[in-house]
Amino acid sequence: MRLLTPVSFALLIAAALAAPRPDDDSNALALLDQLSQEASDNALAALANTTTKRATTCTKSNISVRKEWGTLSAQERIAYTNAVLCLQGKAALTPTSLIPGVRSRYDDFVGTHINQTLNIHYTGTFLAWHRYFTWNYEQALRNECGYTGTQPYWNWGLSSSNTPASPVFDGSATSMSGNGEYIAGRGPLVLALESYPDLYLPAGTGGGCVTSGPFKNMTVNLGPVSLPLNGGGSLTGTGLDYNPRCLKRDIGTAVNQLYANCTSIVNLITQNNDIWDFEMVMQGIPGSGSIGVHGGGHYTIAGDPGADVFTSPGDPAFYLHHSMIDRVWWIWQNLDLANRQNAISGTGTFLNYPPSANTTLDTVINIGYAGGTSIAMSELMSTTEGPFCYTYE
Repeated sequence: MRLLTPVSFALLIAAALAAPRPDDDSNALALLDQLSQEASDNALAALANTTTKRATTCTKSNISVRKEWGTLSAQERIAYTNAVLCLQGKAALTPTSLIPGVRSRYDDFVGTHINQTLNIHYTGTFLAWHRYFTWNYEQALRNECGYTGTQPYWNWGLSSSNTPASPVFDGSATSMSGNGEYIAGRGPLVLALESYPDLYLPAGTGGGCVTSGPFKNMTVNLGPVSLPLNGGGSLTGTGLDYNPRCLKRDIGTAVNQLYANCTSIVNLITQNNDIWDFEMVMQGIPGSGSIGVHGGGHYTIAGDPGADVFTSPGDPAFYLHHSMIDRVWWIWQNLDLANRQNAISGTGTFLNYPPSANTTLDTVINIGYAGGTSIAMSELMSTTEGPFCYTYE
C-alpha cells in the first residue's frame, strides 16, 4: 500500500476541498458529458480491437447500456422498481444460522455487504468489489424477477441544485421513492472515525419514514451496525439480527451540492492520474474535511439504513448511487486504458487496519449468498471482459 508524502497529502486535500462555484457547474456538466462520450468511444474501440483485448463474448451488437434514471421512460422506471419489490418478496438464500435477521432475497445483498464492509472500503478491492456486487444485483433482477432493462444510475450532479425534486427522489410512482417525513429540531449529522476529527454534515429535510413512491411500505430487516445520529453519537449493533422497521431518509440538497456536484465529479476524474489518489479522493480522505463523491451520494440519501456504511444497501437507491460510482471509475479508466485498465492500489483491510497484504490482480473476492462465484480481480477490471458486457451513456 503506497503511503502519502506530506506534499502529496496536502495536494490531495486541496483537490478534495476545492470549492465548487455554482456559476460554472453547468460548464462542468457539459465537460462531464464530453468525458463520458470520449470514454464510451475508447471502450467500444478497444472492444473492436481483437488483437489487444482478451477473449470475450462481448461485442458491439450484444453490449448493454446503463442509463441515467431521469432518461428512462416512466414504464422503464416502474419496471425497475417492480423488480426490486419482487426481489424483496423472494425467499432468502442466506442461512439464518449465518445471518439470523435475513428474510428476503434482497437481504442476501444487504447481509453480504454488512459482513464484508471492513474489507471493501478504503481497500484495493473497493471499486471492483462494488462493480461485481452491483452487477450481480442487476442479474438477480433480470434472472429472478423478469426485469429486461439494465441497472440505472443516479448522476448526482443533475440533482445538486434541488435533490428532493429530482426524478430519483420526487416521491412519484416513477421515482425511487421520496424523502422521509420531516422531523424538526435536528442538529447536523455527525460522522465519527476513530483518530480523526468529527465531521458535521447539514441535516436534510426529512428524517422519518418514507411516505411516498414505490418503497413507502418497505420494511428494512437488517442493521444498524454503526448509524450516525443527528447531534452526535450513533446506534450500534451487529446488524445481523432481525430488526424490522420502516425505510427512513433525510434527503437534503446541501450535502449533494457540497460534495457531489458536477464540478466535484469532473475534478475527481481530471485531477487524479493515479488510482490511489483517484479512489482516496472519491471516498474522502480521512481528516481532510471532505467525504468525496462516494460519501456525498450516501449522505445525501442519509437516514436509516442509508447513512450506515455497513447496511446502506438496505436502501434501494444504493444501487443507483453505486452504478454512478462505477460509471465515474469507468470514465476514468477509459480515458487512459493503457495505464488505468488494470490499475490497483491498496490492501485488504479498511485503511490497512489491521495491516494486510496488498491487493493484486490475483486477489480473489466473493459476494457470499448475494450471487456469483469467487472471482479474481483481473476479471473485474473491464466492463466488457470477464463476466461483464456493459457500457454507460
